[in-house]
Amino acid sequence: MFEDLTEKIEKALKKITGQGRLSEENISETLREIRRILLDADVNYKVAKQFIDNVKEKSLGKEVLTSITPGQLITKIIFDELTKLMGGSGSELTISASGPTIILMVGLQGSGKTTFSAKLAKFLKTRNRKVLLTAADVYRPAAREQLRILAGQIDVPLFTIEDSKDAVKIAKDSVDYARDNGLNTIIIDTAGRLHVDDELMDEVVRIKQSVNPTEILFVVDSMTGQDAVNSAKAFHDKVDFNGVILTKLDGDARGGCALSIKAVVDKPIKFVSLGEKLDSIEVFYPDRMASRILGKGDIISLVEKAQAEVDEKDAEDLQKKILANKFDFEDFLKQIRMIKKMGSLKSLMSMLPGVGSALKNVDLEDKQIVKVESIIQSMTRQERKNPKILNGSRRLRIAKGSGNSIQEVNRVIKQFAEMQKMMKMFSSKGNKNFLSNVKNIRFN
Repeated sequence: MFEDLTEKIEKALKKITGQGRLSEENISETLREIRRILLDADVNYKVAKQFIDNVKEKSLGKEVLTSITPGQLITKIIFDELTKLMGGSGSELTISASGPTIILMVGLQGSGKTTFSAKLAKFLKTRNRKVLLTAADVYRPAAREQLRILAGQIDVPLFTIEDSKDAVKIAKDSVDYARDNGLNTIIIDTAGRLHVDDELMDEVVRIKQSVNPTEILFVVDSMTGQDAVNSAKAFHDKVDFNGVILTKLDGDARGGCALSIKAVVDKPIKFVSLGEKLDSIEVFYPDRMASRILGKGDIISLVEKAQAEVDEKDAEDLQKKILANKFDFEDFLKQIRMIKKMGSLKSLMSMLPGVGSALKNVDLEDKQIVKVESIIQSMTRQERKNPKILNGSRRLRIAKGSGNSIQEVNRVIKQFAEMQKMMKMFSSKGNKNFLSNVKNIRFN
């Protein structure tokens, strides 16, 4: 995410942070470079200009020029301005105080609207909302079937009227259906077009008038840059949506859309989508995104992901096993499955400060995790509990059973043995207090 933008900004800031003294001249030179970087990233021209003007005004203050660490102060100013540019603070989804919460999804074709509707449904379901998905895209072939399949995968009911071409009726009837069946959240997936046109806009306006939605969310492919911002403005002028959803953010190396869209339409980014899995959805926090852009990582989001996936009892059991030096392949398999739930390896590693840019050209393939998982699954329960019995013939059987080479099996067993040695260090008396405190770490 934003690899190119992060790398270029880091280089520009290194030049100025390495200088012993700052002057108006070298500040202006650095900000001209950052302005060029933003324009190359497809940031809206007016947005980029205003951003640089704001940073320059604060950077030329006496406090910065006389500071012992002026470079750090300028980085902090840029961080604050990036945060403000993207909305300042996170914007929560509005939940209706009375009656069902109705969420209307709008956007262009190909933006990932249908898939995101299912992601949002799953996200809200984990927060104890009773969700109904409504398939109101009556134009795209197989749109209803796609949403039906996705709804089945997350065990959420779907409403549509087969063979009907009346999207307004489908949306209106789905609200009645939800009320009759005790469902308090309706997500309506509407039709997209390849471009903004009057027919699409009129239909969305009529749906809005018929169901009176709690939220109208504009879904946009972040990789389309300024085109996305322009279409957002056109939709907003006609429909007046409440928030923006950025999809395919994991494939966006430039970041122009994320940095421009709030300033242009003055509506908050509420969620981002990272990847194809139905749980690859994150609430958007401007300060955390600004931290990622500046190469500072996002530890808070990483910890939240871990806390969401780690069962407290499992964590306590794991701690006891490590302290007793009894960590085995069964435990290792549980940890692998937990990591898979949290997201791709590269996205998780990019949340660590300074690691994102270091991984730019490193191939961190998730299939490596799948390979290790297949090797462990090919072991018997006895072998997982007692790796010492893994002799040559057993390893050969495991290799054949998992579809891997004997060398790959040997490598996994060797790496696991090294991991056990490391954990044995923590089972010593001096480290027990450290381990007992790890599970109590919280970010407030």
